[in-house]
This record gives sequence, C-alpha cells and structure tokens, in this order.
Amino acid sequence: MGKTWFITGISSGLGKALAQSVIKKGDFVIGTFRTQSQVEDFNKQHKENGFAIKLDISNETEIDKTVESIISKFGRIDVLVNNAGMGFAGAIEETSTQEVRQVFEVNFFGTLKLTQAVLPFMRKEKKGHIIQISSHAGIKASAGFGIYNASKFALEGFSEAMAQEVAPLGIKVSIVEPGPFRTKFADKGKGLEAKKVISDYSETAGAFRNKLKGIDGKQEGDPVKASQAIFDLVNSENPTLRLPLGKVALMTIGMKLDSIKSDLEANRKTAENAVYE
Repeated sequence: MGKTWFITGISSGLGKALAQSVIKKGDFVIGTFRTQSQVEDFNKQHKENGFAIKLDISNETEIDKTVESIISKFGRIDVLVNNAGMGFAGAIEETSTQEVRQVFEVNFFGTLKLTQAVLPFMRKEKKGHIIQISSHAGIKASAGFGIYNASKFALEGFSEAMAQEVAPLGIKVSIVEPGPFRTKFADKGKGLEAKKVISDYSETAGAFRNKLKGIDGKQEGDPVKASQAIFDLVNSENPTLRLPLGKVALMTIGMKLDSIKSDLEANRKTAENAVYE
C-alpha cells in the first residue's frame, strides 16, 4: 500500500506541486484549501487518489475536527506536511502587535496545533513522518523580514526539539528550508506588509519590501523539483533533520553558519572566563 499524505495549503505553490507529485507517484493525498469551491474542484478531479478538506489552520477547533474526520475516514496519516503559511514584510518598529499575531497564528501556532493533533495517531502506530516547511529565512534573518524570520525560527526550534522527543517512538521529523521559489509567495496579496512605514528604514526594510515585489516569477527555485526532493526524503531510509532547497538557501545558511562560528571564536576567551573557578 502507498502512503497517505496530509498536506496543508495545496491551492498553489509548493503545496500544489507536492500534492501533484505525490499523486503521480501513486500515494494518496489529503489536502486542505481555504474555500469550498476549491475543495469541490479537487475532489471531482481526484476521486481515487486524493481528498480535499476546507481548513483554516488558524482555527484550533477546525484543526481537531479535521484530524478526527481524517482518521475516522481513512484510518491513518503516514506523512504530515505543514505547508500552509504566509509572508510578511516590514521593519520591526513598523510592525504592530496585531500584525505579528496574525503571522504567528498561521506560521507557528497553526502548525504547532496541527502537529499536536496528529501525533497521538502516529504514536499509536509507532511510525510516521512530519515535514515542516520552513525557509532559509528560518535560519538567517534579513532586515525587513524580521517577523517572518521570527515565526520560522520558532517553527524550527520546536521541530528540532520534537524530533528528539519522537525519534524513540518511530516517528521522523524533517525541516524543509527552501530559498526563493517560483511560487506566488511574493505576489501581491499572498503576503502581508506592515501598514506603518517609517522613512528612516527606507534603505533597509524599505529596500527589502521593494525587492520582494520585484522578484515574483523570477525566483530560481522550481517547485516540481523541490517536490521530488521532499518525496525522496520521505522515502529514504535515514532522512535528515534539515533539507535546504536551492542555491540561495545553501548560500544564506552557509553565511549564517560562518557568522556564528566567527562570533564563537571571537568571544571564546570571554565565554570560557564567565564561569566559577
């Protein structure tokens, strides 16, 4: 029997490409959309190899009901892919608490809640694989992207700890860290911007906002090739905790590691002396 995948946010981008790839490989996809019309269209096209559900991952009550209905109908979830997310651009000072909470409700709390809802069933089966779609921005922060960075840093943090907690239970965890991919992530309306604009940040956060608007459709990453990489990861004997995707991701994550190592060495003596003799 093939695997049963539960993938959030399959209406476009990486989620859509992954759902299509998984179906082509012969596995079964349960995917989520935000509108009922999208659900109905998908279910008409994939009566044998897929099933769509309407879900807002920022709604905890919906999450519990959705997972319960999936287990009741299909009996299992072999692979959970927490793909649904949102972008946000703006300087830290420009950003309101309400805007921050909106980003975290989707990128962090929704993902956390869905993961918690699926884990009891995976623990019972003593197997399963949880794929967290993070970003190279979940490793290295950039001016103008700080709130999004923070949401993905938080995702990486709990996922890294969880991987250690569930490994003895037969459950695997992998964090996917794409660079810029040719999805609708940078398209107007797919992400948010801070409503407040402070001119003093025009050369940092402001420049980032403008850059983000200009790259839509020009990103280096191919969602279809990324989907194949994720499928291969799930079917490998020893999947890695992290999977960077794209040349930009390799570069930026490498820069972060070099920066940490440089700071570590520069402060080694200070660190060693900050202890009781």
